[in-house]
Amino acid sequence: MKSIFFNGKFYVERGHFEEAVLIEDGLFKVVGKTEEILAMADADTEKIDCNGKTVIPGLNDSHQHLLLYAMNKNEVYTEDVTSVEHLVEVCKKFMEENPEKVVNGMHSIGWNQDTFTGEKRFPTKEDLDQISTEIPIVLERICGHIASTNSKAIEVLGVTTETRVAGGEIRLGEDGQPNGIFTENALIFANKAVPSGSKEFKQKLLKEAMEYAVSVGLTTVQSNDSGSYWCKDEDKFSVFEDFYKEGKGLLRYHSQVCFDSPEDFEKCLTEGEYARYRKEGGYGKDSWLTLGPLKLFKDGSLGARTAITDSYVGQPDNHGVEAISIEEADRYCEIAKKYGVQVVTHCIGDIASDEIIGSYEKAFIDGENKLRHSLVHCQLTTEKLLDRIVEEDILVQAQPVFLGFDMSILEDTCGKEMAETSYNFGTLLKRGAHLSYGTDCPVEDCNPFPNIYMAVTRKNMEGKPEDGFYPKECVDVETAIDAYTVESAYCEFKEDVKGRIKPGFYADMVVIDKDIFTCDPLEIKDIRPEMTVVGGKIVYKK
Repeated sequence: MKSIFFNGKFYVERGHFEEAVLIEDGLFKVVGKTEEILAMADADTEKIDCNGKTVIPGLNDSHQHLLLYAMNKNEVYTEDVTSVEHLVEVCKKFMEENPEKVVNGMHSIGWNQDTFTGEKRFPTKEDLDQISTEIPIVLERICGHIASTNSKAIEVLGVTTETRVAGGEIRLGEDGQPNGIFTENALIFANKAVPSGSKEFKQKLLKEAMEYAVSVGLTTVQSNDSGSYWCKDEDKFSVFEDFYKEGKGLLRYHSQVCFDSPEDFEKCLTEGEYARYRKEGGYGKDSWLTLGPLKLFKDGSLGARTAITDSYVGQPDNHGVEAISIEEADRYCEIAKKYGVQVVTHCIGDIASDEIIGSYEKAFIDGENKLRHSLVHCQLTTEKLLDRIVEEDILVQAQPVFLGFDMSILEDTCGKEMAETSYNFGTLLKRGAHLSYGTDCPVEDCNPFPNIYMAVTRKNMEGKPEDGFYPKECVDVETAIDAYTVESAYCEFKEDVKGRIKPGFYADMVVIDKDIFTCDPLEIKDIRPEMTVVGGKIVYKK
């Protein structure tokens, strides 16, 4: 089946636009002028008029958590709470109105103490006990690196003053007892108190999340779900494989996978899912589901003050939380090298990134980063670290949209000197580093256009500051789109077949309602797709 999309402004590459494309077998076959492309049609060719609209390559979110987003949408919404008291009130109301959703416990991600109008503190078990003492409650901060629980959750988990979790902290109150606050790996442990739901339940929510994702222009997500606490059971791979085999997938899904230990990782490579995937050559011909890199966590988050850095203002003894030791990271990377697997690591603090690059370097092939190991987030950086990233060809999977909030706390949290060299995504791109864009959804909404807006303007959603936050880091629209398309494809080793509207590339593209190349940059955040196409198939139409 052939199809022609014509009468559009198709972005091919910087300075190059065309009018029409011929698609066949899921690939762009010809890209050119409307007249010449229409002349290639036969009786069975479908013709779609783009009505003069701008068309860009399909947007590829290089790091998010789509299943977690799907599950979170079914939970109590806590992103707008303005105080601990408000949080309690919102959760109590949700329990009353949705008793069937909290039978086995309550979980959510969203509160942010930095946005509280009153006391800016982390909620404790005493606060959450006001919601309920009958069911376990785990409420994560928006970053997903610190959580508050109630007494029932502590009881279900069997936590005592002696309980320890490597790479995490179970905090104690003034009475010497667990106060309900868990960080990093201890947070993962805390989430065991609330069941994540059946495979069928997860697939139902996954379908809903994909419908939203394609409606905002995503055609690929590189998603870290399998092996994470919300997808850790025996179905952690089949929940996606069966979903795609049944033809329910609406976009391309590239899996970033977590493991509990280096030993579990190697076992999966020799006799588990990775071994089967490689032996069978993937999940089938033309499958939109692919099995990708190992995902590690080195530190926490800026907002939780658990990122690994020496720069916390007024907290000289706080250096963050080490979720994985250098020795364990070295072991993971050694195994990855042995079996030829890419490694992507959550690093927000400058020290965290520096240490992980050290682990990567030990596992380089012929002294080069041939497996394309990557830093996910890479927010706090020094000039020396920026140099090292470029020199060692380390990939960065960045989230410019984080600046929407972080610009309001960065200097107060880490100081002006650190702020000047942090979130330097523009500098890295200008110096030739491989840097892609993502949203870390559900930390941020997966809508890519606010992300592009933030990269281009360095302004928050209200258009402030007027000149942009450290405006030297602004990039132009072409650079931002390339970071969201061909650079994201580079993370998957697919830059030769994905991320461009060119012959031989996957026919993934988005028809948008405004010309992103000529509109006022302040309007970029409001752009919406009129049509999203994956493999030549229209998966969303306004």
